[in-house]
Amino acid sequence: MGHLDHATFGWLTPLLSYAMACIGAALGLSCTVRALDTTGRSRRNWLITAASAIGSGIWTMHFVAMLGFGVYGTDIRYDVPLTLLSLLGAMVVVGGGVFAVGYSRDRTRALLLGGFATGLGVASMHYLGMAALRLHGTVHYDPLRVVLSVVIAVIAATAALWAALNIRSPRAVALASLVMGAAVSSMHYTGMLAVTVRVTPSGSTLHGATAMQFIFPLAVGLGSYLFLTSAFVALSPTAPERAAYVDAGRAQPPADPASTATAVPAGRGPGTRTRRAGRSPGTAPAGTR
Repeated sequence: MGHLDHATFGWLTPLLSYAMACIGAALGLSCTVRALDTTGRSRRNWLITAASAIGSGIWTMHFVAMLGFGVYGTDIRYDVPLTLLSLLGAMVVVGGGVFAVGYSRDRTRALLLGGFATGLGVASMHYLGMAALRLHGTVHYDPLRVVLSVVIAVIAATAALWAALNIRSPRAVALASLVMGAAVSSMHYTGMLAVTVRVTPSGSTLHGATAMQFIFPLAVGLGSYLFLTSAFVALSPTAPERAAYVDAGRAQPPADPASTATAVPAGRGPGTRTRRAGRSPGTAPAGTR
């Protein structure tokens, strides 16, 4: 039985993974709140951004934490296609839950179905990412801890979607993202506690990429995407702010008519027309015959 180490770099990877989960959650919640205040194409674009933010945030959290995962007695590699599939799957499934909440008229039903689907998506991402693990040995799971990790994922996703439906203030969104980040990290480490590895010593070469060769650059790229998108969302005006701008424009005093009136040329005023209108066609000017 191989000895597992979940923090080979100490507290660095757990704290960094938790930070990435919180950033993804905060960005996703903010985008969902913006989406619920809009309609049409704008709502769709905000929901897509929310799904990509939450999905990439959860994925980055998982694999940043996996940077600190080690098994004594064997090297570790990752299957690149399966790893990318876990990222895509997380975004797609989370997107399904977010869109269900964004477009459904029955908010309670959408919340339950969306939370369940999103939670399963988070859990699927985790275990699909674990399936991409390559090492000399076999990986086994404790069924009860696996079920517990899935339950935590569903509860965390449902709580996040509820927060998106009921929370509007930035402070409340920040607090909800901290709670969701803790829940997602708890789901990850609960799933990792379900893992046991039976090492089989071998001199064969493992196929796949190391964490530093593939996962670290991708995690950095996604982390940069989350930071840049967070800046974009922070600088975008909310619906109340746009309404305030419109009201401020309407409240401006009208322009002074005296400053915009055009000068009337001499001899062309209204009185001139009146005097001319008083002459008959056959009347000659005074002093003529």
